[in-house]
Amino acid sequence: MTEANISAHHDTAAGADVSVLARARGLADEHLFPAALDVDASGEVPVTQLAKVADAGLYGLTSSDAEFGLAADATTVCAVIEALASGCLTTAFVWTQHLGAAAAASAAADTVRQRWEQSLASGTSRAGVAFAHLLRPGPPLTVAEPAGDGWRFTGSAPWVTGWGHIDVVHAAARYGDDIVWALLDASPRATLQADQLQLAAVNSSATVTLTYNADPVTADRVTRVEPYADWKYRYGFGLRTNGSLALGVASRCCVLLDHGDFTAELAAIRTELDSADIDAMPLARAAASAFAVRAAAALVATTGGRSVTMVEHGQRLLREAMFLLVQGQTPAIREHLVSLFSAPPSPYPR
Repeated sequence: MTEANISAHHDTAAGADVSVLARARGLADEHLFPAALDVDASGEVPVTQLAKVADAGLYGLTSSDAEFGLAADATTVCAVIEALASGCLTTAFVWTQHLGAAAAASAAADTVRQRWEQSLASGTSRAGVAFAHLLRPGPPLTVAEPAGDGWRFTGSAPWVTGWGHIDVVHAAARYGDDIVWALLDASPRATLQADQLQLAAVNSSATVTLTYNADPVTADRVTRVEPYADWKYRYGFGLRTNGSLALGVASRCCVLLDHGDFTAELAAIRTELDSADIDAMPLARAAASAFAVRAAAALVATTGGRSVTMVEHGQRLLREAMFLLVQGQTPAIREHLVSLFSAPPSPYPR
């Protein structure tokens, strides 16, 4: 690890599990980053990349499984996400989708836990998520209706990541004022269709829109049923986690820039995210995403003309920073971002 690398990661370990974080940093610097350009251009994340994450034990980061689970606290989870995103955002983005499903399997009833907890914790089985639609205003995009002792899901779920590399999708559907969560097989069938999206960044994440046509969900696939209001409140606290993706991209830019002012600003923004309460979090998230764009733009400008060639990291990181402006965005985050980018710049030198 270079001195610049150590500097860019400064303070991320505060309160985190040092041994787990060291594994994540080593993986990012030695394996993920050297392959990031190839992954970006390939159209899909190579299985070898995901296998390296599993070999590092990080698929069990949020699991309580006795053998493979790490049951990491929130500080460690955020620090590990930042570390992996600094290596390869595409790989990290596919992997982060798994974390909620692994935690849900550990907390589910015995029938679900016994089937899925250990395989998800070990990375033998990989999971994605399908819940972004819950944040959209208007009628629910995906609804659940009772069917015997189980359910049927009908509707659509945009932004399901990792298709072709995941075994199950931790999917959410509205049932009145409640949400039904279930682990569905991640394979096309008569009642489930997947249409891949073409993205300007992290396209190799194989992100799709799912369409459910009365897709049957047996009771042993249901991880929980909870009030929508409870989930929405909890989601507000969870916004910090997605901010680690922006910090990771910005961190790599700081390494490549080797610029002390940017590194100091990164540390300050990380501190703001860590200390923000639920009301302050949208602004802190917006500031992190805006900083990632600025750091990536500075890298492109510093590198010069070659930075726009596909063999340079500058163009990749700038596209990824653009993606993180909208990934995990809420109306409040959007409002703050528009305000940040609309503010008059500091006076230019005359």
